[in-house]
Amino acid sequence: TTARSAGRCMIAGSGNDLRRDGRISGALYLVVVLAGMFCLAYVPSKLGGTLAEASAHADLFRTGIAAFMLMQVAFLLLPLALYRVLGDVDRCAAMLMVALAAVSVPIGLVALAQRMEALSLLQDAGANADAAFALCLQRYSHGLRIASLFWGLWLLPFGWLVLRSGRIPRVLGLLLVLGGIGYVVQVFGGLVPGFSDSALIGYVRLPAALGEIGSCLWLLVFGARAGRIGVSSPANP
Repeated sequence: TTARSAGRCMIAGSGNDLRRDGRISGALYLVVVLAGMFCLAYVPSKLGGTLAEASAHADLFRTGIAAFMLMQVAFLLLPLALYRVLGDVDRCAAMLMVALAAVSVPIGLVALAQRMEALSLLQDAGANADAAFALCLQRYSHGLRIASLFWGLWLLPFGWLVLRSGRIPRVLGLLLVLGGIGYVVQVFGGLVPGFSDSALIGYVRLPAALGEIGSCLWLLVFGARAGRIGVSSPANP
């Protein structure tokens, strides 16, 4: 009886820790999702691609840079928080998840330096400023493409850990794996002429969007639930 009671307390404590760590992960994920949607989708849609258009929305340009920095900080912390949730499921896969996500951060920040250089052109436009501005944005875009390869690759071990553990719904794990594959297809497909204009481009990253937003919201609201992996049943006395 004592052994059973101790076992129940241990499992309950583990479940509470998982819910707490899961909600922390969900909060960090929410920062990544919202900041990413703002700086990678909303800001480019409003600014256009010329120096004149960016100059007309200079404050939005600066805010987009700040949002990208915030996203990178949160994205560096996110896999570390998820490691606390999923690390006992498969330590090697969890470490791979952290490593692949972390690699993307310096790549993204190096790319952001090009956008900051473009910002300096808004403040002090000289001769050939339009061409220099376009070159900065092109280099920024190339850097993002490299970073996005790792934005996809980290989803593969993350999704696999979710599928194996069941600590968040397994359908989200499947979407994460498919989304990771979609990112990789988009990165390498972008090297093929005409791929970016094909109808396929609208679908390849849809699983990632559904899987990441779904995982974010689930973790934020419910936390992680105790799965079968890493929880042993108490032995009978």
